[in-house]
Amino acid sequence: MKTLFAVLALCAAALAQSVASSPAVAPGCGSANVKFDVKAEKSQHPMVQPKSGKAIVYFVEDDNSFESFPKPTTRVGVDGAWVGANHGDSYFYFAVDPGEHHLCASWQSFVGFGMKETSAAAHFTAEAGQAYFFRVKNVWLRDHGNGHVELLPLDSDEGQLLASKFALSMSRPK
Repeated sequence: MKTLFAVLALCAAALAQSVASSPAVAPGCGSANVKFDVKAEKSQHPMVQPKSGKAIVYFVEDDNSFESFPKPTTRVGVDGAWVGANHGDSYFYFAVDPGEHHLCASWQSFVGFGMKETSAAAHFTAEAGQAYFFRVKNVWLRDHGNGHVELLPLDSDEGQLLASKFALSMSRPK
């Protein structure tokens, strides 16, 4: 009986250790091994209306506070799957069904290099016919020597203004 208890205790300790050492993942993120090629079209700035029964979500990547080169490529995930990526000051959009959605923004490179947080998460509830804007803000300040990514909801007017200044991002998985 003591042997069985000892084996169970060791197994529980090993399991707890492997769970604690695995990286934290938000429910909006996709698989860590998915990478994107991104192309930005500076001459296009479409603002689209959602199709019937859908909502539109815009992700605007703002690298104004990223004081290093190259700029990161930032993947965007919804409900556990990557839906696209941005690079530099750019944006893209996609349709979602009404209801609650979990979002994730994550740098697909720049791991290490003194980075604090290379991914961020949020959630929101979409209503059919509505447009939602989120700012993916990449920050790297030379004086501080570390960087991070933020995922913040934007007022629709501010979102449209930023998108009109930035390039349209088109991405595809590598």
